[in-house]
Amino acid sequence: MYKIGIDLGGTNIAIGIVDEKNTIVEKISTPTRLPDSAENIVERIYLACEELLSKAGLGFEDIAGIGLGSPGAIDSKEGIILFSNNFRYKNVPLGKMLSEKFGKTVYCENDANAAAYGEYLVNDGDKDATLVAITIGTGIGGGVIIGGKLYSGNKFSGGELGHMVINFNGLPCNCGRRGCYEVYASATALIRQTKEAMQNDPHSKMWQLCDGNIENITGKTAFDGLRAGDKTAKAVVEQYADYVAIGLVNIINSFGPETICISGGISKENETILEPILRHIEMNKPINCQTTVKIAKLDNDAGIIGAANLDLLK
Repeated sequence: MYKIGIDLGGTNIAIGIVDEKNTIVEKISTPTRLPDSAENIVERIYLACEELLSKAGLGFEDIAGIGLGSPGAIDSKEGIILFSNNFRYKNVPLGKMLSEKFGKTVYCENDANAAAYGEYLVNDGDKDATLVAITIGTGIGGGVIIGGKLYSGNKFSGGELGHMVINFNGLPCNCGRRGCYEVYASATALIRQTKEAMQNDPHSKMWQLCDGNIENITGKTAFDGLRAGDKTAKAVVEQYADYVAIGLVNIINSFGPETICISGGISKENETILEPILRHIEMNKPINCQTTVKIAKLDNDAGIIGAANLDLLK
């Protein structure tokens, strides 16, 4: 039997059919088209699943479970989106709406938690161990697995690792506080830091990489500059890696996990970003630290695989 995992994003909805070995056998993506009503989102998901099953030569009768990961605070017991800023939803019973549409139970979870669970399922370590997954993108998402179970905290508010403060009275965050982790260590933060460094160095090779237009800067520009031998780019990457590592050390101090997995666009730099992160952690890690910090295995597929297996957590 197969399962369907749905990764509901602000730009696209990624959906995959997952087999018993947690391999995605077929997947599809469809635009989210925000802002839009929950009813329209449900219809879009259903039609995409129909198309996906047709491509795979399967029917809904072949599907043993369906799960969805969504941004925001999610009541995973009731399948309710308590609040999602990107979708402008509040107390939306998305799980119930999807279950009625599909004619079978659809489980819901926060998207970062679903991605963390996906990484846990393919992790080679002890299944009773603690694993933390960090997704670095526009913001920073986090999920914590303890003893095979998602840690969701009081009223499903736990695991918001992007909003731990790493710089008291630092830069303002969208959450209303200052100095949050994601303000310094997200891909958005890296782009800001790159632009600031370039404006202070008109001779940086990064100007050539963006064709002289600072608005062309991406999260990859500083790494490309580093590889081109640019000193300013190297300084940006080193400082950014320090910011990422500061948060990871805090996570190690808080949870003492066996494994931390890093995913998101920045993780595609592999050793170029991992090496300076590990160097910083080594200098600042707690005594007897046994945490392995590594690049996540599944990357963008983690949310699909984790969502497809949410029934295992019930």
